[in-house]
Amino acid sequence: MNSTTQHDIAKLILRVTLGLLVMLHGAAKLKGGMAGIIGLVESHGLPGFIGYGVLIGELLGPLMLIVGFHARIGAVLVAVNMLFAIALVHMGELGRFNGQGGWALELQGMFLAAAVALALLGPGRFSANQR
Repeated sequence: MNSTTQHDIAKLILRVTLGLLVMLHGAAKLKGGMAGIIGLVESHGLPGFIGYGVLIGELLGPLMLIVGFHARIGAVLVAVNMLFAIALVHMGELGRFNGQGGWALELQGMFLAAAVALALLGPGRFSANQR
């Protein structure tokens, strides 16, 4: 297997893994209702409709990643979603560690870093539109 194929397979693995893991969070929010998200956004002085952006960042963006359809845009949507999540929910945990000694925001940090990497790398050859 040549290095180009290896890179494309690595991008596919990263895209699908990030997409599936983030989409699970979006599905849970759909199942539980949007009232909590809307209330959280409003408690920060922002208009409630911005809370529906979580559906874009945790359902549409991940679907775009999984399929590889304009995956760079999907990755940016996920990255922006993670920045909002950190700013609105997790800001108080930035300097904390969890019970196992890891960073309290390691999941959010990994989602953000993977999304930024995919936005820069692109989806690879094994994608819907290969961009």
